[in-house]
Amino acid sequence: MKKIALINDLSGFGKCSLTAAIPVISVLGIQACPLPTAILSAQTGFPEYYCDDYTDKMNYFTDEWANMQVSFDGIYSGYLGSAAQMHNVLYFLEKFHTKNTLYLADPVMGDNGERIRIFTPELLNNMKELTKHADIITPNLTELCLLADTDYLLLTSHAADSDYTHYTEDTAHKLLRQTRKKQTILVTGIIRSTTEQTFMGNLAVAADKSFYLEMPFTGDSFSGTGDLIASVIAGSLINGLTIEDALKKAITFLQPAIEEASRSHIAANHGICFEKYLNLLL
Repeated sequence: MKKIALINDLSGFGKCSLTAAIPVISVLGIQACPLPTAILSAQTGFPEYYCDDYTDKMNYFTDEWANMQVSFDGIYSGYLGSAAQMHNVLYFLEKFHTKNTLYLADPVMGDNGERIRIFTPELLNNMKELTKHADIITPNLTELCLLADTDYLLLTSHAADSDYTHYTEDTAHKLLRQTRKKQTILVTGIIRSTTEQTFMGNLAVAADKSFYLEMPFTGDSFSGTGDLIASVIAGSLINGLTIEDALKKAITFLQPAIEEASRSHIAANHGICFEKYLNLLL
């Protein structure tokens, strides 16, 4: 059975990180092997939460798994709360990232032009180093701009232009040139408006091709949707799908769940009711 190491936190509420990744990876027929970076009562978007930091325990998992002589078909790292955790992921990659292992890095650092509360220049520099090792990166527009040293406000000032996605694609190519590695950048959460409708799009960019797919935007954003997309992408690529087909699968799965959450007025911090739509991944 194929296996993927999931390096992320575990939150009791919020339907994100490991809570989102484990069921998706499992439904895709892949063994989910979680390596927790922290355990929280609720994800950090809530006003209050308890957090048990696992930074100093991460390498014990790495060493024990190395002693077991296991291997992984994929590695997926999500939210990392410190430079130390990123160093631990680099250590994990030294042990387990081979030419036959897909590594997906989700560089969680902000959204909608805002940076996460723990953001520092050191965190950004370490994330840049970590993502250089990835086969696929899944930033949103804010994170893409941070990684590519691009002005977010300048990029999004073109949001009303018909060729807005081309500006985003140019920024992704700038990042690809910086990493100097054959990889794919999947930019998530691109909001594009026409006179009739607003859309939420996702843009996959490689050195030699690009692919854009969008769905109607409900006007709401929910916790964990980025984690769900990244999980579907990672599992689908490991199962042999192309990035285009993997993205189509992710949208087919997420769109009805997001639409239901908007209709039901679910609080954004609680995430979407994706569980009832997992069968769409089969």
